[in-house]
Amino acid sequence: MKKILLFITLFYGLNPSIQAQETDNGVVSFALPVRNSLKFNRYTINPAFSFARESASYASFYNKRQWVQFDDAPQTYLFSYSGRFLENEGIGVGVFQQNYGVLTTFGVIANFAHNLVLQEESNLTFGLNVAGYKSGLNNGKVVVNYPDPALDNVPSNMLLAVSPGINYGNAFWDVGLAVNNLVAYNFATSEMLKDNPEQGLQVHAMYTGYFDSYGFFDRSKFSGLVRSEFKKEKTVISGLAMITIPQGAWAQGGYNTLYGFSAGLGVNISPKIAIEYNYEKGTGNFSNFGASHEFVIAYKFTSKNYYYGEDEEGALITPAPVRKPVAATNKAPLPRVTPQERAAQAKLAADAKAKADAEAMQAKLAADMKAKADAEALKAKLAADAKVKADAEATKAKLAADAKAKADAEAMKAKLAADAKAKADAEALQAKQAADAKAKEAAAAQQAKLAAEAKTKADAEALKAKLAAEAKAKADAEALKVKLAADAKAKADAEAQEAKLAAEAKAKADAEALKAKLAAEAKAKADAEALKAKLAADAKAKADAEALLAKIAAEEKVKKEAEAEKARLAADAKAKADAEALKAKLAADAKAKADAEALQAKQAAEEKAAALAEAEKARLAAEAKAKADAEALQLKLAADAKAKADAEAAALLANANAKDQTAKSIDNLTDNWDANYKKQQDLIGQLNATVASKQKELDDMREENDLSEKGIYKAPKELVFKSVAEENAKLEALKNQINEVNRSQKMALDNVTKLYNDRLKTVPDKNDALNKMYAQKIEDLKAEQAQAEKSNAALLSNLEKIKVETEIEKKRRIKRANFENDQGKYAQDQAALKRIKETTKLSTTPLTASDFDFGEEQANMQIIKNVKNEKGGYYVILAVHSDVAKRDDFLKKAVASGRNDINFFYNVNTSKYYIYYERFDSLTDAQKALENKGKQPYNEKMAVVKLEN
Repeated sequence: MKKILLFITLFYGLNPSIQAQETDNGVVSFALPVRNSLKFNRYTINPAFSFARESASYASFYNKRQWVQFDDAPQTYLFSYSGRFLENEGIGVGVFQQNYGVLTTFGVIANFAHNLVLQEESNLTFGLNVAGYKSGLNNGKVVVNYPDPALDNVPSNMLLAVSPGINYGNAFWDVGLAVNNLVAYNFATSEMLKDNPEQGLQVHAMYTGYFDSYGFFDRSKFSGLVRSEFKKEKTVISGLAMITIPQGAWAQGGYNTLYGFSAGLGVNISPKIAIEYNYEKGTGNFSNFGASHEFVIAYKFTSKNYYYGEDEEGALITPAPVRKPVAATNKAPLPRVTPQERAAQAKLAADAKAKADAEAMQAKLAADMKAKADAEALKAKLAADAKVKADAEATKAKLAADAKAKADAEAMKAKLAADAKAKADAEALQAKQAADAKAKEAAAAQQAKLAAEAKTKADAEALKAKLAAEAKAKADAEALKVKLAADAKAKADAEAQEAKLAAEAKAKADAEALKAKLAAEAKAKADAEALKAKLAADAKAKADAEALLAKIAAEEKVKKEAEAEKARLAADAKAKADAEALKAKLAADAKAKADAEALQAKQAAEEKAAALAEAEKARLAAEAKAKADAEALQLKLAADAKAKADAEAAALLANANAKDQTAKSIDNLTDNWDANYKKQQDLIGQLNATVASKQKELDDMREENDLSEKGIYKAPKELVFKSVAEENAKLEALKNQINEVNRSQKMALDNVTKLYNDRLKTVPDKNDALNKMYAQKIEDLKAEQAQAEKSNAALLSNLEKIKVETEIEKKRRIKRANFENDQGKYAQDQAALKRIKETTKLSTTPLTASDFDFGEEQANMQIIKNVKNEKGGYYVILAVHSDVAKRDDFLKKAVASGRNDINFFYNVNTSKYYIYYERFDSLTDAQKALENKGKQPYNEKMAVVKLEN
């Protein structure tokens, strides 16, 4: 019963791609079940994923076997190539086949994606999937009890499906949407698919980052995808996460609200070859369907023209490294960038500018360490110049207050400036020496940073120390400024006004240099702030990653506890259900005897109703025959009237004077009319016979379908295999012949009328014998033609009605055929057995062995293999039949003899029914039962059969 439930649910309830369309016409919506992998074939999830986050190109073979414990469960095969093609393009192409029980699809899918670079780490990618495929009935999967020509009329359909998508990505995040099956066009019917449940809007958000830790998971990559699909009939939400370690292996897991949980593992066999396996377990409506399995084998291509930032991954089999000669160069070798630094760079991609500045600083330090020291010295000198400018401003204020001492103050100011310059030079020399030492330490720190994981942190500490030194130097300069101001006040009269003017010019130049220096300092400070923000962002990203891992672990723990609780509740529910079932069975057994009597009365009523139906059918047939006879009589009376009129016309013509030429032409046309009229009636008679034959086929098909839906098998009446195309061609030819005769008769009637009107011009007397006869003849011809056209139209209308009703019955038959496989047959057989047990009464006279037909003689201890729906073991067989009627006759007589536990199984390999009522696990027990069979008439020819599954 689980398999019956599978097929009913799969094809009409839960499989959206088949529920979408009319399965009678073999139409299947486009949907590839690639949903549990973030490694391969991601472009089937969103068309933009052939470019976004792709670092290599793969050719892969994908196979999914869904609910493997059931026969004819869905299977998908996909051979695909996808990945980046050019610097900003991605492509994908695949060939696929999907099997859904009795339906099959085969086709190709093509993908193209184009990327727009918005900023250095900001991209907008557009993608498009176009699938062309053929869907229809797989006759090899259809199992019926008898050949059915109606199955030959199920069409194959060629369809086109178009799905666009878009994705926006930055350093860590991707968000986007896609419209699945935006266009779904059926070339067989030349129209778009209607009510397609696979058509819908899909949105996603994906995070990609790296672990910054030590040990096994160092430099591991993490990817997480959350996706929602908004379809016409349902909304599906899913989540998927994957961890890839540098050693060349990955693990992934997820949950889908429709299809349940999934988990998978993958590994690189070699740097080029990888394999992946995913396991899927259904929940909810799919919880009883078992597991699904996905297998992928892939080959990796590496671009020789473009570098896409491929992650370094290991493999089980690593080829020996090939040493290549290194060309000589005058430049100093760049320090080796370790894998740890590459992972850190990818993680800190949001701050690419800071990285570029650090690399520029590295080149500057390596090229000209002396220039950096000079810049530090210039900084100290500019600080001294700023002090001089402040002194000059103080002197101006003093001169404004005391005009008399102005000249002396300016002279003293010049002297102080000279003294300050000398002192500043000394300070600059000291600062230069300190800066040289500091530069050497910074260079060593920079080299150590490039060779180790702590590169960024060391730069930040060095920059912090530098800023602290600058702050201290500035504070010292301010203190010195105060001291020099006091000295300047005491020595203000020592310098002359001319020195003041020279000092002012120099101060102006120094101010310009100071402005440039301050701008450089502002830039350096901004760079320091950016680096500080970068370090803070790194720390936050690391904390977020650790929090995410902790959250995932907690969620996994909760899920496991929920699964355990669910299993416990399911076990309790099953135990309760078993108890309820046992209680219901006992009640049913108590009720069965009373129900048997009621069922017998019901069967008698049904037999009576069937007899009444047959009588009604016979009455309708008699009415149809009477109607046909009346029409035939009407035609005969019309023919007799015509013959009488013709005889009268012939007598009239025999006594008339010699006819003119017009009269002779009218006679010739009427003679041709009579010949064509006979042909016309013959063709209408053939059409009438065809309509009657079609009606009979329709009645037989309707009766068969009605009985089949009640669980009663009835073979088709006088089943004749004929070509539908040939039969339709004959019918069309017959219609064309009738149309041609009608056209010819209308033309003849028009010609006779024209000739009659022409004769009236020469013989205007309408009472003329010939004119009167021809006028009557024309009226008769019009009546005959009208009657023929009416009969033809009525037959064509009936034929069209029969055609429509026949199509309806064919669809009913096809729906049955889709399920009349081994499970459908098993259900019918069990229904027949139940009906026999419930309706057969105990025989009032004892039956003997001669009353039973035991069928074929059976050898003892034969072995039968692979019988579905039956448990393996040793069966004591009573009879073997190939004919259903003989099987049912034996069962009825066994039940009538008191054997109500009688049963049977069907061997599909030999098309035979094996009747039994006992099964044993051991051969010894079966042999004992055979020896102690007693004198029951149905045990006359018992034999032991071993069943192996």
